[in-house]
Amino acid sequence: MPKICHKKLWEKLEGNKARCKTCSHYCLIHEGRRGICGVRENKKGKLYSMVYGKAIAVNIDPIEKKPFFHFLPGTKSLSIATVGCNFRCNNCQNWSISQAPKIGKKEITGEDWPPSKVVKMAMDNKCPSISYTYTEPTIFIEYALDTMKLAKNYKLKNIWVSNGYMSAECIEVISPYLDAANIDLKSFSDKFYRTNCGGTLAPVLEALKLLKKKNIWVEITTLVIPGLSDDMKMLEKIAKFIYRDLGAETPWHVSQFMPAYKLPHLEMTPAEAIKRICEMGHKVGLKYVYAGNIPGTYLEDTYCSKCRQLMIDRELYSVMRFDKAGKCANCGENLNLIL
Repeated sequence: MPKICHKKLWEKLEGNKARCKTCSHYCLIHEGRRGICGVRENKKGKLYSMVYGKAIAVNIDPIEKKPFFHFLPGTKSLSIATVGCNFRCNNCQNWSISQAPKIGKKEITGEDWPPSKVVKMAMDNKCPSISYTYTEPTIFIEYALDTMKLAKNYKLKNIWVSNGYMSAECIEVISPYLDAANIDLKSFSDKFYRTNCGGTLAPVLEALKLLKKKNIWVEITTLVIPGLSDDMKMLEKIAKFIYRDLGAETPWHVSQFMPAYKLPHLEMTPAEAIKRICEMGHKVGLKYVYAGNIPGTYLEDTYCSKCRQLMIDRELYSVMRFDKAGKCANCGENLNLIL
């Protein structure tokens, strides 16, 4: 059932128009129309979320799948999503649900999963966290927020997996209840964001800095697309931004591209290229740089940044820890784990 959007995330304008302030598009939405996300609709001058309580996906995942390597490692996370997204990435692997409200019949599909049912499922399955993921949690913020508030009452952690295009207003609303976020920093090129994603770079960088300022645990993911986002100089800018503005302890997941959606003609990213990028990230000064989508490599493991001893061994989603309460068992160095 549609629910009126959070009062801090929209404003009514003359002529029954509405300004959405949920993400950095700041859509001006005319009566009877929806924003870029396809799920926030102007009804008679009021802005409504059309996806409240309607989950298109509900699964129990290893938290490493999000990916989070330093937040509750080795645990399971109840993961939910609705249809819709404020981006239109050409490489989207979940395009059938992220773009659903914008193509074909533009239907809002999903099953009834009220916040109480989501939290109960997490508790029943002993999941210490709930992840708002698969599509873009910013566009279903009202649903996520009510779930997050209830989850906190049961001492559950809340996690967003996001493209980072949320507005400052959005971050202010969610920050009291958000524990961790994995943000896609897709490129350091504004042109790439405009042509491949339908957005811009600057708001993502500002959101990342604000999330860190709010003391929310942040991990970064960059998908390396051959010919589009694999330039080493550009990737070095990402590494330097993380080091300078987010902190050397911020994990960076460098992921291998798999042909998908509108880019089926491109090749997979060579594993050697991913390895070189990870090595570059370490040279810049980042403590934790991981390879994504390449299972069975040491680049998935966590090593002490001081003595380089193996502290977390990962094989697919199997996790073996050798640390002592988040510190290196060999030298006592802080491993920057949120346990």
